[in-house]
Amino acid sequence: MDTNKTWFITGAARGFGFEIAKAALAKGDRVIATVRKGKEQLAAQFNSNNLFVVEMDVTDEVGVNTAVKEALAHFGKIDVLVNNAGFGLLSAVEEGSDSEIRNMYETNVFGLLKVLRAVLPHFRAQHSGHVINISSVGGLTGSAGWGLYSSTKFAVEGITEALAKELAPLGIYATAVEPGYFRTNFLDGSSLATAKQVIDDYAETSGNMRTYAGEVSYKQPGDPAKLAKAILKIADAEQPPVHLPLGNDTLKAYRTKTASFELDIQDWLDVVTSTDHDDVHQPAANH
Repeated sequence: MDTNKTWFITGAARGFGFEIAKAALAKGDRVIATVRKGKEQLAAQFNSNNLFVVEMDVTDEVGVNTAVKEALAHFGKIDVLVNNAGFGLLSAVEEGSDSEIRNMYETNVFGLLKVLRAVLPHFRAQHSGHVINISSVGGLTGSAGWGLYSSTKFAVEGITEALAKELAPLGIYATAVEPGYFRTNFLDGSSLATAKQVIDDYAETSGNMRTYAGEVSYKQPGDPAKLAKAILKIADAEQPPVHLPLGNDTLKAYRTKTASFELDIQDWLDVVTSTDHDDVHQPAANH
Protein backbone atom coordinates (compact mmCIF):
# COMPACT_ATOMS: atom_id res chain seq x y z
CA MET A 1 0.00 0.00 0.00
CA ASP A 2 1.30 3.45 -0.97
CA THR A 3 1.47 5.51 2.23
CA ASN A 4 3.20 8.49 0.62
CA LYS A 5 1.11 11.58 0.02
CA THR A 6 0.73 13.75 -3.05
CA TRP A 7 0.86 17.48 -2.34
CA PHE A 8 -0.39 20.42 -4.41
CA ILE A 9 1.46 23.53 -3.21
CA THR A 10 0.84 27.01 -4.61
CA GLY A 11 3.53 29.67 -4.56
CA ALA A 12 6.33 27.12 -4.26
CA ALA A 13 9.15 29.14 -5.81
CA ARG A 14 10.34 30.54 -2.49
CA GLY A 15 9.48 31.03 1.16
CA PHE A 16 7.06 28.71 2.92
CA GLY A 17 5.96 27.00 -0.28
CA PHE A 18 9.52 26.09 -1.19
CA GLU A 19 10.31 24.80 2.31
CA ILE A 20 7.14 22.69 2.47
CA ALA A 21 7.88 21.19 -0.95
CA LYS A 22 11.45 20.47 0.11
CA ALA A 23 10.36 18.73 3.31
CA ALA A 24 7.67 16.69 1.57
CA LEU A 25 10.10 15.49 -1.09
CA ALA A 26 12.68 14.60 1.56
CA LYS A 27 10.04 12.45 3.23
CA GLY A 28 9.43 10.58 -0.03
CA ASP A 29 6.12 12.24 -0.87
CA ARG A 30 5.13 13.51 -4.30
CA VAL A 31 4.77 17.23 -4.89
CA ILE A 32 2.97 19.31 -7.49
CA ALA A 33 4.59 22.71 -7.10
CA THR A 34 3.02 25.73 -8.78
CA VAL A 35 5.00 28.81 -9.77
CA ARG A 36 4.04 31.85 -11.80
CA LYS A 37 7.19 31.51 -13.89
CA GLY A 38 10.53 29.71 -13.98
CA LYS A 39 9.37 26.12 -13.58
CA GLU A 40 12.62 24.77 -15.06
CA GLN A 41 14.69 26.51 -12.38
CA LEU A 42 12.61 25.04 -9.55
CA ALA A 43 12.64 21.57 -11.10
CA ALA A 44 16.44 21.76 -11.44
CA GLN A 45 16.85 22.74 -7.77
CA PHE A 46 15.23 19.49 -6.61
CA ASN A 47 15.91 17.19 -9.59
CA SER A 48 13.36 14.67 -8.32
CA ASN A 49 10.99 12.33 -10.15
CA ASN A 50 8.56 12.96 -7.30
CA LEU A 51 8.29 16.63 -8.29
CA PHE A 52 5.98 17.99 -10.97
CA VAL A 53 6.23 21.76 -11.50
CA VAL A 54 3.40 23.67 -13.14
CA GLU A 55 3.34 27.32 -14.14
CA MET A 56 0.13 28.79 -12.77
CA ASP A 57 -1.20 32.13 -11.62
CA VAL A 58 -3.88 31.69 -8.95
CA THR A 59 -5.76 34.71 -10.31
CA ASP A 60 -6.34 32.91 -13.64
CA GLU A 61 -9.23 30.47 -13.20
CA VAL A 62 -8.68 28.73 -16.54
CA GLY A 63 -4.99 28.33 -15.73
CA VAL A 64 -5.79 26.96 -12.27
CA ASN A 65 -8.21 24.37 -13.64
CA THR A 66 -5.69 23.35 -16.31
CA ALA A 67 -2.90 23.00 -13.74
CA VAL A 68 -5.02 20.77 -11.49
CA LYS A 69 -5.98 18.57 -14.44
CA GLU A 70 -2.31 18.28 -15.45
CA ALA A 71 -1.37 17.40 -11.87
CA LEU A 72 -4.00 14.68 -11.66
CA ALA A 73 -2.96 13.30 -15.04
CA HIS A 74 0.66 13.16 -13.87
CA PHE A 75 0.34 11.70 -10.35
CA GLY A 76 -3.25 10.42 -10.38
CA LYS A 77 -4.35 12.04 -7.14
CA ILE A 78 -3.91 14.89 -4.68
CA ASP A 79 -3.97 14.27 -0.93
CA VAL A 80 -2.93 17.63 0.50
CA LEU A 81 -3.63 21.08 -0.89
CA VAL A 82 -1.48 23.90 0.48
CA ASN A 83 -2.83 27.32 -0.46
CA ASN A 84 0.34 29.30 0.10
CA ALA A 85 0.44 31.83 -2.75
CA GLY A 86 -0.07 35.35 -1.53
CA PHE A 87 1.56 38.69 -0.80
CA GLY A 88 1.33 41.52 1.69
CA LEU A 89 0.53 45.21 1.51
CA LEU A 90 2.16 47.44 4.11
CA SER A 91 -0.14 50.42 4.45
CA ALA A 92 -2.37 52.34 6.78
CA VAL A 93 -5.97 51.43 5.98
CA GLU A 94 -6.59 54.89 4.50
CA GLU A 95 -3.37 54.94 2.49
CA GLY A 96 -4.09 51.91 0.30
CA SER A 97 -5.57 52.63 -3.12
CA ASP A 98 -8.48 50.69 -4.55
CA SER A 99 -6.26 49.00 -7.13
CA GLU A 100 -3.57 48.08 -4.58
CA ILE A 101 -6.15 46.50 -2.30
CA ARG A 102 -7.98 44.68 -5.09
CA ASN A 103 -4.74 43.23 -6.47
CA MET A 104 -3.97 41.74 -3.07
CA TYR A 105 -7.49 40.33 -2.68
CA GLU A 106 -7.30 38.78 -6.16
CA THR A 107 -4.39 36.62 -5.01
CA ASN A 108 -4.88 36.15 -1.27
CA VAL A 109 -8.64 35.52 -1.28
CA PHE A 110 -10.12 35.05 -4.74
CA GLY A 111 -7.08 33.10 -5.93
CA LEU A 112 -7.32 30.78 -2.95
CA LEU A 113 -11.00 30.23 -3.74
CA LYS A 114 -10.22 29.44 -7.37
CA VAL A 115 -7.78 26.73 -6.30
CA LEU A 116 -10.28 25.35 -3.80
CA ARG A 117 -12.98 25.08 -6.45
CA ALA A 118 -10.58 23.22 -8.73
CA VAL A 119 -9.32 20.70 -6.14
CA LEU A 120 -12.33 20.04 -3.90
CA PRO A 121 -14.30 18.00 -6.48
CA HIS A 122 -11.36 15.57 -6.53
CA PHE A 123 -11.26 15.43 -2.72
CA ARG A 124 -15.02 14.81 -2.59
CA ALA A 125 -14.80 12.03 -5.16
CA GLN A 126 -12.12 10.20 -3.16
CA HIS A 127 -13.71 11.01 0.25
CA SER A 128 -10.39 12.20 1.61
CA GLY A 129 -8.02 15.12 1.51
CA HIS A 130 -6.63 17.93 3.60
CA VAL A 131 -6.85 21.64 2.75
CA ILE A 132 -4.12 23.68 4.44
CA ASN A 133 -4.59 27.41 4.01
CA ILE A 134 -1.63 29.57 4.94
CA SER A 135 -3.03 32.47 6.94
CA SER A 136 -0.97 34.70 9.24
CA VAL A 137 -0.76 36.12 12.73
CA GLY A 138 -2.45 38.97 10.85
CA GLY A 139 -5.44 36.69 10.40
CA LEU A 140 -5.86 36.54 14.17
CA THR A 141 -5.26 40.15 15.15
CA GLY A 142 -4.92 43.44 13.31
CA SER A 143 -1.84 45.65 13.67
CA ALA A 144 -1.11 49.19 12.52
CA GLY A 145 0.22 49.10 9.00
CA TRP A 146 -1.14 45.63 8.34
CA GLY A 147 -4.90 46.25 8.39
CA LEU A 148 -5.49 45.71 4.68
CA TYR A 149 -3.31 42.60 4.54
CA SER A 150 -4.92 41.33 7.74
CA SER A 151 -8.34 41.74 6.17
CA THR A 152 -7.40 39.18 3.50
CA LYS A 153 -6.16 36.78 6.13
CA PHE A 154 -9.24 37.31 8.29
CA ALA A 155 -11.15 36.22 5.18
CA VAL A 156 -8.98 33.11 4.93
CA GLU A 157 -9.74 32.33 8.58
CA GLY A 158 -13.51 32.56 8.05
CA ILE A 159 -13.36 30.52 4.87
CA THR A 160 -11.30 27.81 6.54
CA GLU A 161 -13.45 27.57 9.67
CA ALA A 162 -16.63 27.17 7.63
CA LEU A 163 -14.91 24.83 5.18
CA ALA A 164 -13.80 22.55 8.02
CA LYS A 165 -17.43 22.17 9.11
CA GLU A 166 -18.70 21.62 5.57
CA LEU A 167 -16.05 19.04 4.69
CA ALA A 168 -15.93 17.06 7.95
CA PRO A 169 -18.85 14.74 7.07
CA LEU A 170 -17.08 13.95 3.78
CA GLY A 171 -13.86 12.76 5.41
CA ILE A 172 -11.95 15.88 4.36
CA TYR A 173 -10.07 18.25 6.68
CA ALA A 174 -9.31 21.97 6.57
CA THR A 175 -6.67 23.82 8.59
CA ALA A 176 -5.69 27.48 8.78
CA VAL A 177 -2.01 27.91 9.62
CA GLU A 178 -1.11 31.23 11.25
CA PRO A 179 2.64 31.91 11.09
CA GLY A 180 4.14 34.85 12.91
CA TYR A 181 7.36 36.53 11.77
CA PHE A 182 9.47 33.89 10.00
CA ARG A 183 12.88 34.42 8.44
CA THR A 184 11.87 34.37 4.79
CA ASN A 185 12.18 37.02 2.08
CA PHE A 186 8.61 38.21 2.75
CA LEU A 187 9.64 41.60 4.14
CA ASP A 188 12.34 42.42 1.58
CA GLY A 189 9.84 43.29 -1.13
CA SER A 190 9.71 39.87 -2.79
CA SER A 191 6.24 39.22 -1.41
CA LEU A 192 5.41 42.60 0.10
CA ALA A 193 4.04 45.71 -1.58
CA THR A 194 3.96 49.13 0.06
CA ALA A 195 1.22 51.66 -0.55
CA LYS A 196 2.33 54.48 -2.83
CA GLN A 197 0.46 57.05 -0.76
CA VAL A 198 2.01 58.04 2.56
CA ILE A 199 -0.06 60.15 4.98
CA ASP A 200 2.03 61.98 7.57
CA ASP A 201 -0.65 61.71 10.26
CA TYR A 202 0.08 57.96 10.42
CA ALA A 203 3.84 58.40 10.93
CA GLU A 204 3.74 57.06 14.50
CA THR A 205 1.64 54.01 13.62
CA SER A 206 1.87 52.58 10.11
CA GLY A 207 4.92 54.75 9.45
CA ASN A 208 6.77 53.17 12.34
CA MET A 209 5.71 49.75 11.08
CA ARG A 210 7.28 50.47 7.68
CA THR A 211 10.56 51.26 9.44
CA TYR A 212 10.30 48.21 11.69
CA ALA A 213 9.60 45.87 8.76
CA GLY A 214 12.83 46.95 7.11
CA GLU A 215 14.84 46.56 10.30
CA VAL A 216 13.53 43.10 11.19
CA SER A 217 13.83 41.61 7.67
CA TYR A 218 15.97 38.44 7.81
CA LYS A 219 16.09 38.75 11.61
CA GLN A 220 12.65 37.25 12.26
CA PRO A 221 12.47 34.61 15.01
CA GLY A 222 10.66 31.88 13.06
CA ASP A 223 12.53 29.09 11.24
CA PRO A 224 10.82 28.24 7.89
CA ALA A 225 12.28 24.72 7.87
CA LYS A 226 10.67 24.04 11.25
CA LEU A 227 7.39 25.44 9.95
CA ALA A 228 7.56 22.93 7.08
CA LYS A 229 8.06 20.09 9.57
CA ALA A 230 4.98 21.29 11.48
CA ILE A 231 2.94 21.27 8.26
CA LEU A 232 4.04 17.70 7.52
CA LYS A 233 3.06 16.71 11.05
CA ILE A 234 -0.52 17.96 10.74
CA ALA A 235 -0.82 16.39 7.28
CA ASP A 236 -0.05 13.02 8.89
CA ALA A 237 -2.37 13.55 11.87
CA GLU A 238 -5.52 11.48 12.18
CA GLN A 239 -7.39 14.52 13.51
CA PRO A 240 -5.61 17.66 12.29
CA PRO A 241 -6.45 21.00 13.94
CA VAL A 242 -8.65 23.64 12.38
CA HIS A 243 -6.14 26.27 13.56
CA LEU A 244 -2.37 26.00 13.88
CA PRO A 245 -0.74 29.21 15.15
CA LEU A 246 3.01 28.89 14.63
CA GLY A 247 5.59 30.85 16.60
CA ASN A 248 5.77 32.21 20.12
CA ASP A 249 5.09 35.68 18.73
CA THR A 250 1.83 34.50 17.20
CA LEU A 251 0.77 32.80 20.42
CA LYS A 252 1.52 35.94 22.45
CA ALA A 253 -0.36 38.18 19.98
CA TYR A 254 -3.42 35.92 20.00
CA ARG A 255 -3.53 35.65 23.79
CA THR A 256 -3.13 39.42 24.15
CA LYS A 257 -6.05 39.95 21.77
CA THR A 258 -8.37 37.46 23.45
CA ALA A 259 -7.56 38.90 26.89
CA SER A 260 -8.35 42.41 25.63
CA PHE A 261 -11.53 41.15 23.94
CA GLU A 262 -12.66 39.53 27.19
CA LEU A 263 -12.06 42.80 29.08
CA ASP A 264 -14.24 44.65 26.54
CA ILE A 265 -17.01 42.12 27.13
CA GLN A 266 -16.73 42.45 30.92
CA ASP A 267 -16.70 46.26 30.80
CA TRP A 268 -19.73 46.39 28.51
CA LEU A 269 -21.59 43.28 29.63
CA ASP A 270 -24.80 45.15 30.42
CA VAL A 271 -24.89 46.55 26.89
CA VAL A 272 -23.79 43.26 25.30
CA THR A 273 -26.69 41.41 26.95
CA SER A 274 -29.32 44.16 26.53
CA THR A 275 -30.23 43.84 22.87
CA ASP A 276 -32.52 40.78 22.74
CA HIS A 277 -36.28 41.23 22.40
CA ASP A 278 -38.01 41.52 25.77
CA ASP A 279 -39.99 38.34 25.20
CA VAL A 280 -36.76 36.35 24.95
CA HIS A 281 -36.18 36.95 28.64
CA GLN A 282 -39.71 35.93 29.68
CA PRO A 283 -40.28 32.31 30.64
CA ALA A 284 -42.20 30.45 27.97
CA ALA A 285 -45.56 29.41 29.46
CA ASN A 286 -46.09 26.44 27.13
CA HIS A 287 -42.66 24.82 27.51
